[in-house]
Amino acid sequence: MSLPALEDIPTPIDGVVRIETSPREKATPIIMEMMRSVYPHDQVFGQYCTVNDYVACPPAELYEYMADTRSLEEWTYSLRGFTPTDEPGLWLAYDRLGSETEIYTRTVANAAARTVDYHCAWDQGKHLWMVYLMRVVDAQVVFDKPGSVVLWTNCHHPFYDHNPYPETAPPQRPVWVGDFWDMFGAGHALELQ
Repeated sequence: MSLPALEDIPTPIDGVVRIETSPREKATPIIMEMMRSVYPHDQVFGQYCTVNDYVACPPAELYEYMADTRSLEEWTYSLRGFTPTDEPGLWLAYDRLGSETEIYTRTVANAAARTVDYHCAWDQGKHLWMVYLMRVVDAQVVFDKPGSVVLWTNCHHPFYDHNPYPETAPPQRPVWVGDFWDMFGAGHALELQ
């Protein structure tokens, strides 16, 4: 069966695997090569760090809770002491992973999609480059049971590899947030439990 939307693609596109150009017999070995019983840590948590978990709470209530920036003080491992700044919607707290490091957070939430994105940065509030992308899904839809599923992804921004604003960092602090990137998967999973 030919689909009109595909008729304008006269030749296969390199790197795009579709059933029209790669029948199942050809695609299966490609997929099998991609699967492993053990994956290198960097392959799983290199460019992206994604964790998901079930939460025994109705999705609308969980979304409302997470959309309040102050909830981070209750459910995260190390963020404490949220206070509003003079800039509307921008909060200041302390990340105890960095020995009382200041962390700035702005929450961008969309009730219709139940997305809650936390835009954060250590030491300064002008460039919030650490973005925690979260979505609350109705567990009734995906698991046929009450509750919620939280989908959480971080992208490995280049600033995780070096502090772009060293002049704002406390001089005595021995660590940078990116030093913990390899532990983000396990750490975020711990927070969701």
